[in-house]
Amino acid sequence: MDRDTSFIALRESLQQNTDTEIVLLPPKSPNLNAYMERWFRSLKSECLHRMVFFGQRSLENAVREYVRHYHGERNHQGLGNELIEPEDDTQIVAGTIECGERLGGMLKFYHRGTA
Repeated sequence: MDRDTSFIALRESLQQNTDTEIVLLPPKSPNLNAYMERWFRSLKSECLHRMVFFGQRSLENAVREYVRHYHGERNHQGLGNELIEPEDDTQIVAGTIECGERLGGMLKFYHRGTA
């Protein structure tokens, strides 16, 4: 969380009312927020803006599934179209290419099936 004084009330509210662990950004690090803002933009545009939620559990499930997709199944241009946390079977070069889905087909990814 940003160290700006305008967030003091929010930090105190989170500390008192939730089990959320607050991690403050290091001092004098203005570019650090840009990475999280970009991630939230991806989350909102690829997932949250396309769904209707019926309570906190459905929202938490959607975010959990998106994080799994983002880290293990989605290619990232900034990493040379590589995955952040590839599974062990990503080095397979033989077999048919299969389509996988998350969140009812909203998030799709392609992987090579076993030969």
